[in-house]
Amino acid sequence: MEPSAAAGCNGKKRKNTAPTAHEEAKRLKIGQESEETPEYGHSSRSPQISVLLDRLQQPITLNELTELLHYAALGKTGGIKQPSWCCLHHQRKIKAVNVVIVEGLTQSHFYKHYLSLQHLRTNYTTRVTFTPSPTGLVSGIFSSEVPKSDGTSFSQRQSESSKLDKALWCHPVITKFGTQKRGLTAYVLTEEEMIKRHYPLKGMPGFEEFVCTDSVDSVTDSSPLYGLDCEMCLTEKGNELARVSVVDSDGNCVLDELVKPQNRILNYLTRFSGITAAMLRPVKTTLRDVQVKLRTLLPSDAVLVGHSLNNDLMALKLIHQHVIDTSLLYRREFGQRFKLKVLAETVLKRQIQTEEKRGHNPIEDAVAALELAEYFIKTGPRQVVELHLEELWGYTIVEESTDCAPAPTPSLRFSDILQTLGRSVAFIGKRSDITLDPSNQLWHSSDKEVLASFRRQTKCPFLSVLQFSSLSDHYQERQHQRVCANLRDMCVVFAGPFPAGFSEREVRRLFCCCGPVQKIKMLQTTVRVHAEVEFELLEGAMLALKTLNGLNVQGQSIKVQRPVYESTLDLDLTLDALMADSLNASHIYAVKLKSSMVEGIHTPVRVNGHTSEAKSLDITLVKSANRLPPAKVNGQQLQPATTTKSKLSEEMVRETFGHFGSVERVVLPAKHGKHARHGYIKFESSEGKHAALSSSKDLLKENYLICPSLTPPHLPSWAAMTTPITMEDPDMEAAEDEERTHMHNRSQDQEMDLMMGKLDRRLRKLFRSLPEGTLSVVVLRGHTSAHGQLPGLCLMEVKQGS
Repeated sequence: MEPSAAAGCNGKKRKNTAPTAHEEAKRLKIGQESEETPEYGHSSRSPQISVLLDRLQQPITLNELTELLHYAALGKTGGIKQPSWCCLHHQRKIKAVNVVIVEGLTQSHFYKHYLSLQHLRTNYTTRVTFTPSPTGLVSGIFSSEVPKSDGTSFSQRQSESSKLDKALWCHPVITKFGTQKRGLTAYVLTEEEMIKRHYPLKGMPGFEEFVCTDSVDSVTDSSPLYGLDCEMCLTEKGNELARVSVVDSDGNCVLDELVKPQNRILNYLTRFSGITAAMLRPVKTTLRDVQVKLRTLLPSDAVLVGHSLNNDLMALKLIHQHVIDTSLLYRREFGQRFKLKVLAETVLKRQIQTEEKRGHNPIEDAVAALELAEYFIKTGPRQVVELHLEELWGYTIVEESTDCAPAPTPSLRFSDILQTLGRSVAFIGKRSDITLDPSNQLWHSSDKEVLASFRRQTKCPFLSVLQFSSLSDHYQERQHQRVCANLRDMCVVFAGPFPAGFSEREVRRLFCCCGPVQKIKMLQTTVRVHAEVEFELLEGAMLALKTLNGLNVQGQSIKVQRPVYESTLDLDLTLDALMADSLNASHIYAVKLKSSMVEGIHTPVRVNGHTSEAKSLDITLVKSANRLPPAKVNGQQLQPATTTKSKLSEEMVRETFGHFGSVERVVLPAKHGKHARHGYIKFESSEGKHAALSSSKDLLKENYLICPSLTPPHLPSWAAMTTPITMEDPDMEAAEDEERTHMHNRSQDQEMDLMMGKLDRRLRKLFRSLPEGTLSVVVLRGHTSAHGQLPGLCLMEVKQGS
């Protein structure tokens, strides 16, 4: 590194010098962020995860989950590409990765007990179906191989510099900080480290009279750095503050004050402090005055930098939450520390604290500490060690003899690579067939013990996998079948009575105007004809209730209502919660009708649990041979109407609904070979959604029937997750009838509700204990049965600051 000019209170001396390490780091950071934003289309500075549109409706596998975990942990600097199915924005700000595997639960359980899972449904904004894995998820995560990138695997990249690596892997700097470049927040001391290094902390005994700065709870990689150094004199009460100097991130002196000690001075320590009796004689500034100035000067997100900074803060009787200690960045073995003078001479190529000077210059020392920290952050721990390995640490790389056996190939295992980089890993759960150090495995039989064990850890591991398995003991195949039946009940309506001779085809044609119909079961008595209609989507059942109830067919008014089963008693609450789900916040559901609309049937629309102004609509059914007879509304027969085109296109939808707000996404599910007649519309803001819903009457004139979205975007149809076992089991319907007519399962369902609520509370406590910037993944594992795979659910979120 080129020597830089000495800095003092006069900032002009630095204007013509080469850029400092901090300036270069800021320039590099800005450049990297400007490159990142166009690539991902995301402007937020905090890390976030989003699933690609074309993958929302497809399940992910264990391999795709590990693809995300590899990228989150190693990123582009480790040669890992973005996952193929999702985007993790600002990966470099990920501080930890936490995975919770919940055994015995499927996606169906999540939506069956949706009301009991308040934390999971409100705090995880990304959900995707998970394909059950035949192998163990725990071993699959830890033992997964880091993939190749650009033709070179991670292990091959390690082997390219294997001679140097052997000296580095046990180096104290690499062991602590790993090898990757990271932002300044990676080097801010944790509370545990501050306690260990005797830093003053709020609430700790002995610091009751110390003054606290107005600092925020957490800082970011763009927070400003301030260099600090103090000089002391020996008084009757010990060492007391005599001078304090602060420099900003550009090296400009922003505070330099002499301070009058409170007690009688015994020794000015001039050899070290540079303080003399003549210098302090006219000084009136007190410790209290300096504390007030510092509280005013420092921004709330300031990070203080110094060398053995704990001594300076003790002299200032000041508590500051965020600090970087350069004596702990450039670490030595066995807890020894380099002197600031040695580091400045070796790293900065600058002479400080020279013998010809009388005492230390605190401004000079503060600038040196600041630039040492900036250099370390910009260069990265590995390169710092490589560049100064022999000068500072006295290591010499010895060339290997060609006669020696070749070095073993580094492991490709994910957990091995993380530990090689100095990243801690941990597994807590039931005994598993994974290869980790005993200290990294904690075996517990209950979920309560698993959670307590994780929360007892003083520092969150970089990669932690927790296994919750209590619910797997309660899992039964029959219970899952009942869950699937209950979910299907939510998509069912009963309708009738229809005129004698009314066919299944005519019922299907009538109800298809509200959405795709899964199946119809005709219920005929001697006199009347009724039908059980099962929609593919929740929205179809909702629209049928709102638009077709009370419709006159051949002079006969039909009723459309939900079946009254135990599973549907809380249905209104569940629908309101689904409407308020963050995944549905800006979505509406729309159907393009075949027939024209006239006024007749009054349809209240529910938005966020509230009934809006009644909307008036009517459906004129087209009369043709062997199809529906003429319909009547309010006792009057309707004339056949001209059929309109019912197929949807994205251009058509955007043109129609773009008047209410910017349309971000249009999803038009269509079966192979058929045109879409229904779809989901996502607005960029919820205002667009509410504007469209309030204009439902006008949209009817354009043959659109709309309602708030209920089905989460990752489920193209509600029936899709129940079809594998419910449609192919001939005994299933008889079992359902028994379940519906007998209430002996009520206590078992209530017990399951309580257990799901308890699981949700434990997951909430775990989430709260994770540090900011943690990628949190919860996997409901799913189940493989004789009837096929019962899909699981993967929920993902990056924890943000409070």
